[in-house]
Amino acid sequence: MTGESARAYLTSLESRLVADGCATRWDDWFGVPVLVGRRADFRMRWMATNLHLFTVAAAVPETTVQSVDTFTSQVLTYAKNNKGGLPVGAQTGVAAFPVLVSERVDPAAVAWAEQQQRNRFACFARPVVVDSAQRYVGLYRGKPAIGRVYANHLIDKGDRYFHG
Repeated sequence: MTGESARAYLTSLESRLVADGCATRWDDWFGVPVLVGRRADFRMRWMATNLHLFTVAAAVPETTVQSVDTFTSQVLTYAKNNKGGLPVGAQTGVAAFPVLVSERVDPAAVAWAEQQQRNRFACFARPVVVDSAQRYVGLYRGKPAIGRVYANHLIDKGDRYFHG
C-alpha cells in the first residue's frame, strides 16, 4: 500500500506534465498503476534530431537500489518500443525519467539516482527517486559526455516536473 503523500505527488506531477505539453495517461504495469507522460522535441542544435521524452512514474511501498534499477531498465525498454517514427539513432533519440515515489526510501537508492545518467544506444535515462515523506527528490543533474547535447533540456525538464 502506498501513502497519501505519494499519491498526492503523482497527481501534482501529472498536472506539471500536462502544463508542459506532455500527453499523459495511466497504465497498469504488473498490477501497479503508472503515470506515463510523453512529448517530442526537435532542435537543430541537437544535430537536427527529434528527442522523445518519456516520464513514467509509480508510487511504491519502498524504494531500493534494486527497485529503481529494475524500473529504469523497464522504462527504457518501454520508451524505445513505444516512441514510434524512425528507428532509435536515425535522427531520433529517447530520453526517460523513470520515477519511483515512496514514503520509505533507502538513502542508497537516492544516491544511485543522483550518481549518473543511465545510457543505452541513443536512449538515456535519468532515474528519479522521490521520498514523499521527507519531501526530497533525487535525480542526476549533470552533463555527461554521452548525450551531452540534450543535458540542458533534461535538466530543465527535471526542474519543471519534479521540483514543483
